[in-house]
Amino acid sequence: MTERTYEQLSEMERYAIALGLQQGQSQSAIARALGRSKSTISRECKRNGGAQGYTSKYAQQRSDRRRRFARPLPKLHRDGSLFSLVCEHLRQHWSPQQIAQHLKKQHPDDRSRSVSHESIYTCIYAQPRGELKKELVSCLRMAHAKRWPRSKGKDRRGEIQDLMSIHVRPPEVEDRQLPGHWEGDLIKGAANASAIGTLVERTTRLVLLVKLPHPNPATAAHVLQAFSDKLNGIASPMRKTLTYDRGSEMAEHAKLSQNTGMKVYFCDPHSPWQRGSNENTNGLLRQYFPKGTDLSGYTQEQLDAVADELNGRPRMTLGYRTPLEVYAQHLQLLTQRGDSVH
Repeated sequence: MTERTYEQLSEMERYAIALGLQQGQSQSAIARALGRSKSTISRECKRNGGAQGYTSKYAQQRSDRRRRFARPLPKLHRDGSLFSLVCEHLRQHWSPQQIAQHLKKQHPDDRSRSVSHESIYTCIYAQPRGELKKELVSCLRMAHAKRWPRSKGKDRRGEIQDLMSIHVRPPEVEDRQLPGHWEGDLIKGAANASAIGTLVERTTRLVLLVKLPHPNPATAAHVLQAFSDKLNGIASPMRKTLTYDRGSEMAEHAKLSQNTGMKVYFCDPHSPWQRGSNENTNGLLRQYFPKGTDLSGYTQEQLDAVADELNGRPRMTLGYRTPLEVYAQHLQLLTQRGDSVH
């Protein structure tokens, strides 16, 4: 039995408790007579009893005083006038947005008489199961049994301008037969305050790690500069495309294409499998950079050493050759064909 339960004892019940105690009845007998738990009667006596014993008048005064100083009720509590007004407008098929704006206009200087549309939706769906909840939900234009998320599955981050979808990426990228197609991402440190850029070549699984400035490593300007410098260190025939998620750090993708000659394609929202090689590599990198650690202290030389260790590890998907071996073979073939390698 909670505090809230025994606080709701009525004045008549408190009178019955006081009378029973005066007559020498036990707390168990009083509880049975009132249909209450013995613990409720016990706590009531301890909490609201006085030095001279338990009296109904004194107990009621203490209870009323405590209630006055208790946490205030929410704006839309069921016994309040604002709740009644909101329900009245809902029954007239007003939307929560219309109700909220109407109340704000009617009472511009009285916040106690206005409420946001989000609070109205929350109040409706937080009602206990019963006829009132059914009635209020049915008043909504889209009377769903449960509230839908505001995003409805859409990515609510800032939209990247002029992006090219992964669905218009050349088919040769999917085949993994020709090298030069990369996937990119960031791995974040503690509290997202530090980050490292990760680049993975799809055919050879070659890994590049990129040191990002601190603080604010994931800004578009920082990522643009760091990725441009790292990618331009690769032979130009091995720089064809980059596939990335829709993180805001890639907002300067057009400038990245200008700097590196690589076309940038973007995955669908919430579709990490469209960058499967990169996601798998990020998992391997967590052996070196566990989640929750500060990544700002690593130098580019240290990141290159980690990348070299991964690139020298035999991979089953490469027939147990290393990414460095496969990358070198492809680079040699390009050189023999006379392609410009610099």
